[in-house]
Amino acid sequence: MPHRWDFAPVLAHADLLALGLLNTLKVSGTALAFGVPLGLLLALMRLSSRRRLRWPAGAVIEVFRTTPPLVQLFWFFFALPILIQVEMTPFTAAALTFSIQSAAFFAEVFRGGIVSVERGQWEAAHAIGMNPRQTLQRVVLPQAVKRMIPAFMERAIELMKTTTLVATVSYADLLFQANEVAQKTFRPLEVFTAAALLYFVVIYAFSLLAGRLERRLAVSGEGTLH
Repeated sequence: MPHRWDFAPVLAHADLLALGLLNTLKVSGTALAFGVPLGLLLALMRLSSRRRLRWPAGAVIEVFRTTPPLVQLFWFFFALPILIQVEMTPFTAAALTFSIQSAAFFAEVFRGGIVSVERGQWEAAHAIGMNPRQTLQRVVLPQAVKRMIPAFMERAIELMKTTTLVATVSYADLLFQANEVAQKTFRPLEVFTAAALLYFVVIYAFSLLAGRLERRLAVSGEGTLH
């Protein structure tokens, strides 16, 4: 017997799905807000000639890039409170996990973009009297950022999809709310189809914006020193 689609029960609980989507965006936005600057800091530390900066940064990057995000989430939610005797909410655990994990991946994106800038750019900046910090801020990073946009946007999209793991620690994200609605309505096919469509709309819109930004930066060209 073919399945009879009925989205009426799903629409009746649209407020729950909307709340879940809002919470998903909240976790993703927090992870990006903290992960991007922390990623840049880790990249600069890893590029440093000083071992006491390079080695710790490398350790953080490799640990969080090579261990499963679900294990990281469980460690922050279950283990860290035991070690430091603090109460850890699902949101706090999720924000910590995905901020640091994102920083580890963004660090490699930043590092790749920085080293892709020709050595001559550094030398030209030095020749006109710029110190290393000025060179990085005014010459290297503006060029590197343009080259990093595709990888950066891809990682941001992956981050949003990875945040579905927060449902395992009872954080009311879109997936968690979808499961609640499915249990209430006994319409799992319709509920999870609606959830998938919400994810698609948000991520596709983000992809379009990223593509537009990339094209705009490409048209503007790369400023270089000669």
